[in-house]
Amino acid sequence: MKFLCYIICFTFAFQDQISAQQSAQKYTRQTDYLLSLPDGYNADTVKRWPLMIFLHGSGECGDDLEKVKVNGPPKLIAHGKKFSFIVVSPQAKEDDKGWEPDHLYHFLKYIKKAYRVDPDRIYLTGLSMGGFGTWALAIDHPEEFAAIVPICGGGDTSKAWRLRYTPVWCFHGALDNIVPVAKDEQMVNALRNYNPSIRFTVYPDANHNSWEKAYATDSLYDWLLAQKKFAYKEVKADPKLMYAYEGVFKGASGDTIKIYTDSAGLHAKTSDNTYLLKLQGGDTFFIFENVFVDLRFNRDEKGAIDSFTVFEESKTIYRRVHTR
Repeated sequence: MKFLCYIICFTFAFQDQISAQQSAQKYTRQTDYLLSLPDGYNADTVKRWPLMIFLHGSGECGDDLEKVKVNGPPKLIAHGKKFSFIVVSPQAKEDDKGWEPDHLYHFLKYIKKAYRVDPDRIYLTGLSMGGFGTWALAIDHPEEFAAIVPICGGGDTSKAWRLRYTPVWCFHGALDNIVPVAKDEQMVNALRNYNPSIRFTVYPDANHNSWEKAYATDSLYDWLLAQKKFAYKEVKADPKLMYAYEGVFKGASGDTIKIYTDSAGLHAKTSDNTYLLKLQGGDTFFIFENVFVDLRFNRDEKGAIDSFTVFEESKTIYRRVHTR
């Protein structure tokens, strides 16, 4: 027994020694990218500029940045077009299976630190593989983008709701035999339930190269520059109307939230905290201006409140079990 105890103690002591010898390190993946700065960027060292990130298609993967100039904004810049954006065009590696949202997110964070980027005017676009990457990155981090332009791509329709406040202009070719137009149609239709202002342009005679017409459209860039990142804005609520939201609501897991009003306004009381709900508009409320979470009340066929949905990392429905 004493021997066994000695072995155990020695093992723990040795493990502690190994742990003490460890130090924090970081591995950074190299990402090559094309950079285009707008006229006047270097003359004004204070001004912050809009940023457009372009994601290329699968044919431009590799280690030769010249390949990235084959299509899209990099091609236009190479031919002399001037943009009033900072334009950043990263290149995926040859063995990449597609654009990885987590890697792109950390790349974006680097770009925001390296250049004078206006955080309220960051735009994302891409074609084919880059169209899929545009949908995926924006869905994972909708809080980052003022607008997105996916071209001949597709994505996860079950998560389209995460772009409920993101301006989207999607393009596709009706004759596309590489990425069927149905891929983008499915995303657009899923998103329209939450974001009815989404734009979808289908070129009836275009094949997979629909990006040529899309990126040649000057109105696209005017539209982008007119968009700013969404921010919650509280509107004045009629106290008399707030009583209609009161009640006890239960989630699928059995947890309950009580909605009630007092002199301060409408509140949501959970088992841990009580939150003041601020009216965003219609039947939608938010809690914090800078946190991408909101609560939408749902009405039945007669117009009565019967449930609400909490939109955050996931989408959770709470159904009314008691009125006030």
